[in-house]
Amino acid sequence: MRIFLTFLTGALFGTGIAMSGMANPAKVINFFDIAGTWDPSLAFVMGGAVIVTFIGYRLVLKRPAPVFEPAFDIPNNQKLDAKLLTGAGVFGIGWGIAGFCPGGALPALGTLDTRVIIFVAALVGGMLATRFVMGQITARTQQTG
Repeated sequence: MRIFLTFLTGALFGTGIAMSGMANPAKVINFFDIAGTWDPSLAFVMGGAVIVTFIGYRLVLKRPAPVFEPAFDIPNNQKLDAKLLTGAGVFGIGWGIAGFCPGGALPALGTLDTRVIIFVAALVGGMLATRFVMGQITARTQQTG
């Protein structure tokens, strides 16, 4: 049941991304092109998502626990550190250049567009490289500490 609901949630998200046009990189790039062919529709999609998330969190967190887990897994780090700011910066720059974020690229894989495949391959490569580098940093920190 859990896998089915996970699939259903992902399918709903992917359908929403596709229907809103956010799987189209031109739509995202045009949002950032304020002096040219500016398209404000991304702001409405993001605003709608923020409203739904705000309400959803208020309702869900009233429950004692999630349906399929013993407890909620909510990050407790509230610091704006270099790791967070660097990751957010790299994400934003990549999103602005490529016009894809992971949420839009994964549903767009179904188009078999070469640009999408390259983006997702680079995304996975970046994730693996980050995991490797962070592992090296952790190992060196433990050796010197």
